[in-house]
Amino acid sequence: MEIKKLQGVIEAILFTMGESVELERIAAAIEHDEETTRKLISGLMDQYAEEGRGIRIIELDRSYQMCTKKEMYEYLIRIAKQPKRYVLTDVLLETLSIIAYKQPVTKLEIEKIRGVKSDHAVNKLVEYGLVEEVGRLDAPGRPLLFGTTEEFLRRFSVQSLDELPTLDPVRMEQFKEEAEDEAQLKLDI
Repeated sequence: MEIKKLQGVIEAILFTMGESVELERIAAAIEHDEETTRKLISGLMDQYAEEGRGIRIIELDRSYQMCTKKEMYEYLIRIAKQPKRYVLTDVLLETLSIIAYKQPVTKLEIEKIRGVKSDHAVNKLVEYGLVEEVGRLDAPGRPLLFGTTEEFLRRFSVQSLDELPTLDPVRMEQFKEEAEDEAQLKLDI
């Protein structure tokens, strides 16, 4: 493998790991000895310094880590202070609706309603602070129960769950019939 490609592999390792990686592990990954690996890393360190890049590689007791140059911190702080924006996809909105109307609810109950796995959607909603664990169901395995948060109320401009819109019972029956027809159609195929 040529030097540029090996250095690219080292960059990918250090960037992806996000923490310090032992020299011996890097050497094993690129299938070279530790001395050659150290020279490749040193070359990268020199290259970053010469080009005035915003990142650098530091050595920590026979381990290496990619990090930001100190001079860049003020710019990073500007970004970190900006409020985090997130997007609620159709999947997330569907999952959030189920939780809001059926809470407290388990992932299994959500998956029964949606018909697909919902781990990712629930985890994203927890990450966004719209949903939280509210306890455990008193059943075998003691599955987690999920409910909405105060942040959910704030974001959707409602004071309580009682203010959530209700569906017309006639419309609900139509939805139910459409879902049953769709399910039957899938079984017939």
